[in-house]
Amino acid sequence: TLSQEYGIVLDAGSSHTSMFIYKWPADKENDTGIVGQHSSCDVHGGGISSYADNPSRAGQSLVECLDQALQQVPKERHGDTPLYLGATAGMRLLNMTSPEASASVLAAVTQTLTQYPFDFRGAHILSGQDEGVFGWVTANYLLENFIQYGWVGRWFRPRKGTLGAMDLGGASTQITFETASPAEDPANEVQLWLYGQPYRVYTHSFLCYGRDQVLLRLLASALQTHGFHPCWPRGYSTQVLPRDVYASPCAEARQPQA
Repeated sequence: TLSQEYGIVLDAGSSHTSMFIYKWPADKENDTGIVGQHSSCDVHGGGISSYADNPSRAGQSLVECLDQALQQVPKERHGDTPLYLGATAGMRLLNMTSPEASASVLAAVTQTLTQYPFDFRGAHILSGQDEGVFGWVTANYLLENFIQYGWVGRWFRPRKGTLGAMDLGGASTQITFETASPAEDPANEVQLWLYGQPYRVYTHSFLCYGRDQVLLRLLASALQTHGFHPCWPRGYSTQVLPRDVYASPCAEARQPQA
């Protein structure tokens, strides 16, 4: 059998972190791997940005899933299995409000990850552009829009087009699609090369438009108008601490002066 290679990705979202273990045959098709998901693990607790006041716990929270990875990746492959942590909009927001806290969280996570025998490639905050493009590649890969396995046992590139992807996260939302014409803003355009084919992709990430941050902004605007919002059920009542609402950069502009 062809030898398998493995990779581990920690997807550190705003509300929670998930670990995914991938595997692929050592030989690639036109310099791009044919990847399958081997296993996954959900980290208990909130996203790593929720540990801003106690960064060491951000690292500690990952241990259970990493210990699982030790079992699930064959021991002889540990040393050459790349390990990545990519954080998204929860950490982008923390980095805006407190760069020191953001750096401390990433340092704590790095300290934990380097204690494992894998080939650690860094803990980084992804740009909104990266987040959108990686999501689009994943969606179209799973739909077999890039490459398919033919019944004769050969890989071939289908001639169908790609689909656009919309990704609603906790703190941001992304829209990404293939385009024939140049983007008005060069920052929204990405050139990809997959399985020997070029793709021109438009992508944009809307910070503060993820589910949790939209609800915070809705709350902040309701507080401005003294508590009414047409989308809430009749008679709805809740207690809110102002610091919980206005701590987020997404809502702070709506903070009352008094």
